[in-house]
Amino acid sequence: MALKMFSDKAADAHVWRFFRAGGFDQVRLDSGADVAALGELDQKLWVALACPTRGIEFDETTLDLIDADHDGRIRAPDLLAAVNWTVALLKNPEDLTLGRQVLPLDAIQDGTPDGQQILASARAILRMLGKPQASEVSLADTADIELIYKGSAFNGDGVIPVDAAEDAATQQVLADIMDCAGSTPDRSGKPGVSQAIADRFFAEVAAYAAWAAEASARPAEILPLGERTAAAGEIVGKLAEKIDDYFTRCRLAAFDPRGGEALNPPLEAFAALAGKTVNADSSELGAMPLAAIAAGRALPFDQGINPAWAALVARLKREVVVPLLGERDRLGEAEWAGVKATFDAYRRWLAAKPANAVEKLGAGRIEALAAPAVKQAVDELIARDAALAPEMSAIAHVEKLCRFQRDLLPLLNNIVSLRDFYTRAGKAMFQAGTLYLDGRSCDLCVKVQDAEKHGALASLSRIYLAYCLCTRSGTSDKLTIAAAFTAGDSDNLRVGRNGVFYDRKGRDWDASIIKIVEHPISLAQAFWLPYKQASRMMGEQIQKFAAARAAASQTQMQTQMMARTVAAAEGAPAAAVAPPPAHSQAFDAARMAGIFAAIGLAIGAIGTAVASVVTGFLNLTWWQMPLAVAGIILLVSGPSMLIAAMKLRNRNLGPILDASGWAVNTRLKVNIPFGTALTAVAALPPGAQRSLSDPYAEKRKPWELYIGLAVAVLIVAGLWWSGLLALGLHRLGVGG
Repeated sequence: MALKMFSDKAADAHVWRFFRAGGFDQVRLDSGADVAALGELDQKLWVALACPTRGIEFDETTLDLIDADHDGRIRAPDLLAAVNWTVALLKNPEDLTLGRQVLPLDAIQDGTPDGQQILASARAILRMLGKPQASEVSLADTADIELIYKGSAFNGDGVIPVDAAEDAATQQVLADIMDCAGSTPDRSGKPGVSQAIADRFFAEVAAYAAWAAEASARPAEILPLGERTAAAGEIVGKLAEKIDDYFTRCRLAAFDPRGGEALNPPLEAFAALAGKTVNADSSELGAMPLAAIAAGRALPFDQGINPAWAALVARLKREVVVPLLGERDRLGEAEWAGVKATFDAYRRWLAAKPANAVEKLGAGRIEALAAPAVKQAVDELIARDAALAPEMSAIAHVEKLCRFQRDLLPLLNNIVSLRDFYTRAGKAMFQAGTLYLDGRSCDLCVKVQDAEKHGALASLSRIYLAYCLCTRSGTSDKLTIAAAFTAGDSDNLRVGRNGVFYDRKGRDWDASIIKIVEHPISLAQAFWLPYKQASRMMGEQIQKFAAARAAASQTQMQTQMMARTVAAAEGAPAAAVAPPPAHSQAFDAARMAGIFAAIGLAIGAIGTAVASVVTGFLNLTWWQMPLAVAGIILLVSGPSMLIAAMKLRNRNLGPILDASGWAVNTRLKVNIPFGTALTAVAALPPGAQRSLSDPYAEKRKPWELYIGLAVAVLIVAGLWWSGLLALGLHRLGVGG
């Protein structure tokens, strides 16, 4: 029984296929079944376990949808969650291999609640876009969410715009709510009313209506003058402090008659006004008492009133005192206390008025809005819209499913495996474009944020990297790339050299090298490296020798000129400033003779050495001669080529990607043949005609030929003089 269960489990296990590339096995993800079973694949077999969402050539919206925690990185759990979600919503996982821009409605899994919801949302999208009969929804249909939501007044966000109401009365209510309590945009971008806004508005309406109803319930107490109570109460409020001050001063005058005059304005106050233009609004006049202070005096209405307060006191008599107490020309202190008490209830009621924004609508409108049916109508509209929330919220899931159906398999083939990169069937998503520089085009270019930081880790790749700052003419756009040179040589690659970078959108950028990470580029470069180094060293030594001789000659000339100048200034005879004597010239001639003798000895030594080498070479049999030449070449170039070959065979793309934010899970080798394919060297097109005639070539004497012939003559002479030439000719069967 246990054996049967094991057999069934083994039979159900997915059969994975792998391909060999980059020096390791990579999984093949070719079918929907491969994608659906991705969770079963050991993550140790994944090429990478994470990558950034920016700096790579892939649809950023799709990457953001996969990046569920919005941390800017796509990790293995994010990919597996996206795979499981997508496979569960498609009837046939093989649809993932089609890469299509449209999602047929019959491809959506309608046997699950989630699938049914997304199917309903897809149909809602088509309905709102005026295509209810369409059988498929495209990514373009889901792209403009705002346009989709504008197609319906009810879009499931619980926010009701004015035009969502069908009758003018409810539309006016919604307008009043937004005027007093504010608004919030709905999914279509229109201002509307949410449940929270509506509840706050109607709470304020209810509070204001309850406050107003209290006055209606006790009109005699709260509104003693009816509709004129508000105006009368305002007058009493404005005069209360001033009238209380007047009667208090009069009581003080009654308390002590001597204080009566002191409580009235002094003559100096009136004298200060004498030189001014005085009007009733004068602050100095307003500060004086309402009337002249005297013991037990009532407040007059008609005569003796401070001009600054006369108008308001007249209104007090007309609008308050007469309606309450009848006609009279003065007001006693007790009567004034009674008038104030009449408005006590009104003042308390007024102080309790709710501080909200609905007051501006007016008491009549507030009373109408307080009717329960008004709020009920608004609540029903909001509930009707909110009921569509699941369907409308799933509209975003329709776009997500469209994108995952199109992009998921290519994304997996750039993370789980690097099929596009190693098969060269297309560009990998980390390849930013192509750099053209120094007669080469580099396909392996990655975007970097910080060249110094990136280079510290990327140097472990053992790949020659040129970091370039790229700019676009007429714009402020800038980007930095790391370009891998994997063919040719590095002789002309220097910081500051310029090229052109073409990004994946075909846009051209001016590129300038700002940093170089040195590594061997090719075996050909390693072969010629010793000879180039020797040539460079000899050239540098010759330049140093020539510069030293020129400096010595210049110093000697300056010393002689200075000596002559000093002698001439001191009045020395002409002989003292004459050229060096003849014996100096003889000394120089002897010295030159010695130099020529030394040169002759050197040439003789060189000739002897060359003769020894040639003698040994001629002593070889004919088939040993090419082996000897190859041995010499191998002795010179072999070590350089061996070291370069070891480094080239161990080039690794991993550190370059790791420095860009990836989590590479294996060693991504870039061997010599593959590296050569990543950098194309300039070559003439097939069948091109080429003329070697250069009309502007420099006409120069063949000194190299002359020197070569001279050396050959010296060698032959040395061989003849030593008798080796005759011996060699004899062995070759030439001569007697």
